Amino acid sequence: MSTFQAPKGTYDLIPPDSAVYLAVREAIAAPLRNSGYGYIETPGFENVELFARGVGESTDIVTKEMYAFETKGGDRLALRPEGTASVLRAALEANLHKTGNLPVKLWYSGSYYRYERPQKGRYRHFSQVGAEAIGAEDPALDAELIILADQAYRSLGLRNFRILLNSLGDKECRPVYREALQSFLRGLDLDEETLRRAEINPLRVLDDKRGDVQKQLTDAPLLRDYLCDACKAYHEEVRELITAAGVAFEDDAKLVRGLDYYTRTTFEFVHDGLGSQSAVGGGGRYDGLSEMIGGPALPSVGWALGVDRTVLALEAEGVELRLPASTSVFAVPLGEEARRVLFTKVTELRKLGVAADFSYGGKGLKGAMKNANRSGARYTIVAGERDLAEGVVQLKDMQSGEQTAVGVNEIVAELESRLG
Repeated sequence: MSTFQAPKGTYDLIPPDSAVYLAVREAIAAPLRNSGYGYIETPGFENVELFARGVGESTDIVTKEMYAFETKGGDRLALRPEGTASVLRAALEANLHKTGNLPVKLWYSGSYYRYERPQKGRYRHFSQVGAEAIGAEDPALDAELIILADQAYRSLGLRNFRILLNSLGDKECRPVYREALQSFLRGLDLDEETLRRAEINPLRVLDDKRGDVQKQLTDAPLLRDYLCDACKAYHEEVRELITAAGVAFEDDAKLVRGLDYYTRTTFEFVHDGLGSQSAVGGGGRYDGLSEMIGGPALPSVGWALGVDRTVLALEAEGVELRLPASTSVFAVPLGEEARRVLFTKVTELRKLGVAADFSYGGKGLKGAMKNANRSGARYTIVAGERDLAEGVVQLKDMQSGEQTAVGVNEIVAELESRLG
C-alpha cells in the first residue's frame, strides 16, 4: 500500500475507465473540429485578477472555491476554475481578433480546480471540453454552439438530457431588471451574506440552491418581462434557429449562470439521472467580458461540457460505448531467438498502425497466454524454437480458437489483411 493517496475530492483516471473518458472527450470535440473550431491550450494557472474581474468578485468561485497562491516572486496566481476567461485572455494576447477573420472559433480540453465539498458529480479537480466563438454578435453562433453540444451528446448515445434556455438581457435592459429584483430581494428574510450578494449581483441569488431561499423566490420578477426589444428579437431568433435544426429545448425564465460575465443567451444541459448535480454542461453569451479584462469590445459566446458528469450520465442511462480494442495483436515468444524475431514483427505492425503488444519478462506459455487474454487482442502470435526452425509462427484467432501456421515473413501482411 502506497504512503500517499490522491488528494481529497480528486481522482485518478486509470485503464480501462480512462478509455471511456478519452472517448467522451473525442465525441465532444469531433463536431467542433468539423465546424471551424481550432484547438487552444492555456496554462493551468493564471493571474488571480483575471478571474476576479471576469468570473466576478461576488461569485462563490472567486470568494470561496478558487485555489489561489503567491509565488516566490510575489505574483498572485490561481489554478484555473473555468476555461472562458483563460481562452479569451490568450486570444487577446495573441491578437487573434486582429487577423480579420471573426469570429475566432476555439475549442479546448483540460482540468479545472475548485475547492468544493466533494460529492458524486462534484470534484475539486474536474475535466471539461469547451468551445468559444469570439468577436461576433450573431444569433446563429449561439444556436450553432447549442446544436453542436446536442450533436455531441447524441453521438455518445445519450438521450435523457434536457436543454434549458433563457436570456439575461444586455446593458440596456438588465439594469432596470436588476433594480426591480433588488427591491424584491430586500423584502425577503435572507441572511446577511445573501443580502450582500443581492446588492453586488442580484442574479446570483436566483441561482441559490437552498430550499428556504428558493421558496421565497417564487414570485420574484422575471428577466424576460424586462427585456428590451433588441434582446427579445435576438432571443427569438436563437429559439427559431434551434427549433429549425430539430433540437428540443425548454424555456426556463429563472435560469441564470453562476458567472458574472453572461449576457443575453444563456443555456444549461441537465440530466435528471444525476441527482442534485444534474448539470452536465452549460454556457452562453458574454459580450462584455473582453472589456472587463482590458480588451476591446468583442461580443462572444461559448460553453463548457463536463467530461466527468457526461460519463456519469452515460452510466445512468446504461450506455456502453463501443471502444476500439487497445490491443489487436499479442506476441508470445518462447525462447531467446523467438523474442528477437517477434519483437521485430511487433515493431513492424506498430509502424503500420496495428495495435500490438508483447509478452515481456520471459513468461512461460501459460502465463503469457493469460496476458494475451487480458489484453483483449483479436490475434496472438506464438513462436518457439521448433516453429522458427520450420520458418513459421502460430497465429491464433482468440475469438474462434482456430490456430494456423503462417510463414515468419508473411505474418505481418497476413495480420494486416485480416484486421483490414
